[in-house]
Amino acid sequence: MSHLNHNQAARPAPGAEMPPHAIGKDVALALLVGLLAGLLGLAPWLVTGAQLPPQNLWGAEVLPQQMPLSLLPLSQYELTTLVALMTAGGAAAGLAVRLWSPARRRLVVWCTAGGVLAVQATATVQAFSVLAGGLAGGTASGVYFAGLLAGVIAAIAASIVALLLGSAKSRALAALAIGLVAVPIGSWVGEWAGNLAGAGNVSPAVLTLLRWLPAILVGVALAWCGLRPARRAFVWLVNLAALWVVPALFISVNYVLGTRLPERDPQEMALMIRQILAATLGPDGGAGPTVLLALTIGLAGSAAQEFVRRRRRR
Repeated sequence: MSHLNHNQAARPAPGAEMPPHAIGKDVALALLVGLLAGLLGLAPWLVTGAQLPPQNLWGAEVLPQQMPLSLLPLSQYELTTLVALMTAGGAAAGLAVRLWSPARRRLVVWCTAGGVLAVQATATVQAFSVLAGGLAGGTASGVYFAGLLAGVIAAIAASIVALLLGSAKSRALAALAIGLVAVPIGSWVGEWAGNLAGAGNVSPAVLTLLRWLPAILVGVALAWCGLRPARRAFVWLVNLAALWVVPALFISVNYVLGTRLPERDPQEMALMIRQILAATLGPDGGAGPTVLLALTIGLAGSAAQEFVRRRRRR
């Protein structure tokens, strides 16, 4: 027995015996995956030509087509779009790592995150440098710049959280990641649809699909996650709550920041957000059918899995 324990203690950890060139290959591939995922997230904006949106506080009178190149659509009207662009990149990277399932998982995950961060940080520095160079001076411009920067940093943090959860071995954590990014992914797909079809030219069928896409994603994730063990019910609760709250939050932010009053009193803005949230989260807010669809898909999928499992036992 002692001899057996000695052999087990001496056995190297999985992946520890990999030669240096194999580790280097994994690192390089992980960085490449991160870079490509980061670019994929930004792609709906980059394909438009990536001109900075018109600014209310711009220092000079210019036509929209004369605005400079910007790798991010920096504008108070595009804050939810920025969240979608960033989180889509992180979610894509997490999915790629999960499908890859490398031996040195932790190293690969952080190298992939480094690739995503490299793209998003580069885009952020370039875009804010352009914005800072063109804004008129004054307190309002400073508040506007700082608010946008805080929003982009928060979106980058959300992107990394999506990557870490999505790349986890745990099915529950991966399903949780899908639920948290479902609404931003819906917005990201909507950006593609709008850019490809042109503003106002998206067909009713596509608009209907975009409306229900987050619910479908959440429902499929819940069906895949299942309800066993019982603690996975927490994932169901969080995902359904996110499907209810996040769209309302997006609507509130878009409405308040679209008032064209960047100098608005913060207390008044907070009051407006609370009022709109209360309206959109209420019975007439429209979130009920999407949550019900996600729950129905999840329960039906879980029941089907349980049926198949019992048939295999016979």
